Amino acid sequence: MNFQQLRSVRETQRRGFNLTDVAQALHTSQPGVSRQIRELEDELGIAIFHRSGKRLTGLTEPGRQVLPIVEQLLLHAENLKRAGADFARADSGTLRIAATHSQARYALPPVVRDFRAQHPEVELQFQQGSPQQVARLLLDGEADIGIATEALALHEELLALPCYRWTHSVILPLGHELSMGELTLERLAAYPIITYEVGYTGRAHIDAAFAQAGLPLKVVLSAMDADVIKTYVELGIGVGIVASIAYDEERDAHLHAIDARHLFADNMTRLALRRDAYLRDYAYSFIETFAPPLNRRAVDEAR
Repeated sequence: MNFQQLRSVRETQRRGFNLTDVAQALHTSQPGVSRQIRELEDELGIAIFHRSGKRLTGLTEPGRQVLPIVEQLLLHAENLKRAGADFARADSGTLRIAATHSQARYALPPVVRDFRAQHPEVELQFQQGSPQQVARLLLDGEADIGIATEALALHEELLALPCYRWTHSVILPLGHELSMGELTLERLAAYPIITYEVGYTGRAHIDAAFAQAGLPLKVVLSAMDADVIKTYVELGIGVGIVASIAYDEERDAHLHAIDARHLFADNMTRLALRRDAYLRDYAYSFIETFAPPLNRRAVDEAR
């Protein structure tokens, strides 16, 4: 048994049993991948994959039992490398961050600036996606730290630590009639709405507020990006609902923002990591830079 065999099995499942894609991902040949899988199956005495001719079509029942063990072995091997690297190169390496667009665009820039000043030899690799994609990157071992508002706390394998609360704002073109008088859900419901896609940036609390009030939510455009939402508000397509952090008074001088915390429930941004992942010293530093209460002791106790 060797790690190349384990990687071949893991990548085969991840890439939909397409051995051509697996070979490209592992920088080897398709026959080489097939051989690695067959050798591991022979050693274990089981068939890990169903076959149709030369094609792999899915996991067998033994394969479903074996795959989590394979993933754990590969994760522990990576943890072992990182533990050694902590002693060999204490403050250099790579830190992989997965985040939603809102976090990467609005919350993380000052964090990255301060972290880079403290750890100039650490390379940061960013991946952006939906909250579900951020969770998957963590679960697959392809990211070290994930930051999002939704979805992260739904996975038992992840430790999702609360970082900060935030609220929504209603964004309007200058001179819009909603800027006059008290903002209520009843008044807001009379206008077409531009806001986040379902599953992004507190959208669930927006939907819930309208549903509980028995009012229609007329979403005419949805996006994952607050800058896109603001662009279409400026064009007069509708009224925007965005994270308050996404509005900057100077940068967005052509728009007007109204604090909507009285209309929609607060949202919680969470930082997540695999419970069984090994964290380099500088990973703890990044976490504390993002959320000062989450120092090394607090993170380790939570784990």
